[in-house]
Amino acid sequence: MELSFDNTETAFAYKSDKELKSARLLLHSMHYPWLVALGTRLTPFVLKTGLPVKNIIRKTIFNQFVGGESLDETKTVCNTLARYNVQVILDYGVEGKEDEESFDHATDEFIKVINYAATQPKIPFISVKVTGIARFGLLEILNVAPRLRSGIHDHEEELEERDRVYDRMYRICEAAAEKGIGVLIDAEESWIQDPVDRLVIDMMSIFNKEKPIVYNTIQLYRHDRLQFLKMSHRIAKQKQFKMAIKLVRGAYMEKERNYAMEHGLPSPIQPDKESTDRDYNTAIKYCIDNVNEIACIVASHNEESNTYAAQLMAENNLPKDHPHIHFSQLYGMSDHITFNLSKAGYSVSKYVPFGPLKDVIPYLMRRAQENTSVSGQTGRELSLLNKELERRK
Repeated sequence: MELSFDNTETAFAYKSDKELKSARLLLHSMHYPWLVALGTRLTPFVLKTGLPVKNIIRKTIFNQFVGGESLDETKTVCNTLARYNVQVILDYGVEGKEDEESFDHATDEFIKVINYAATQPKIPFISVKVTGIARFGLLEILNVAPRLRSGIHDHEEELEERDRVYDRMYRICEAAAEKGIGVLIDAEESWIQDPVDRLVIDMMSIFNKEKPIVYNTIQLYRHDRLQFLKMSHRIAKQKQFKMAIKLVRGAYMEKERNYAMEHGLPSPIQPDKESTDRDYNTAIKYCIDNVNEIACIVASHNEESNTYAAQLMAENNLPKDHPHIHFSQLYGMSDHITFNLSKAGYSVSKYVPFGPLKDVIPYLMRRAQENTSVSGQTGRELSLLNKELERRK
């Protein structure tokens, strides 16, 4: 197997010199944790004041990490990626709403995205956050109330609210199954993840009988998730459905640690990065070892993990475009991984969020924080951008 992520000509062929320089400037600014911390605190506040900063945000971090403000605006990005045989995971980037009308609207929007994806040759998946269709507080209650899990509870309103969330997710997954589009359910914070997992397992048991449609997301920076992966596989075999999993390292590390400390709870986070890396690669191997029963998306910006997955595929004589193995990276990050995987013949996509600027701010803030928290990653991307700009001279 020959796979290298060093070819910058392949990695950045789709970007102009101006776009490369803009990306370099943005990533360089994200190299300073104090600047990112200041920006993530001030940006939501400044937007609420009505100060004229939207154009600045739109031309910088929004343009780097988001496909557009509307579904129609994503066409340019999706078509560009398609020219390089890079697929797309479309994500209507709404989250944090707290009223039933917004949840119903989001459900309709997700179905609209599914219908659009079904008309495109390179959009096999959409992404859904349960917090886009369910109240955060309800998920917190469901996470800790065993009476709710058994279906017996004093508060009828909460039961009815839970049922409405179930119905919304059913509608989304039903539409996806009819169109043959995969639905990737995002992971959430650990203190609301349990009801999300149960909802996804229910949807899998209904819609994954013949082929993978509904995917759960497993965050391997949690020390209990490798065991959860194996338990999910056992449930899938018992209930006779195809298990489908997106493997990520995780996106809420500091938030998780702070929550555990504030509530006097043991941290759900791995003791160190090495433990996360070990569990992530072990999860890849587990999925590939059971490739006939598990569909797996290796959603990683880690070069070693992507190389390891490709090596396991070669060792098991699996085709590079195996229908149960897919690679993915976020739009605006790790182009050297995505485009070199694509050129080598692997099935790979970019995760492309879209939505009104004010609605995708939480997503953008996480991307900024992620770029400062991942040791060495921003430096690696900056060096590759510089290498390509130098090559083009």
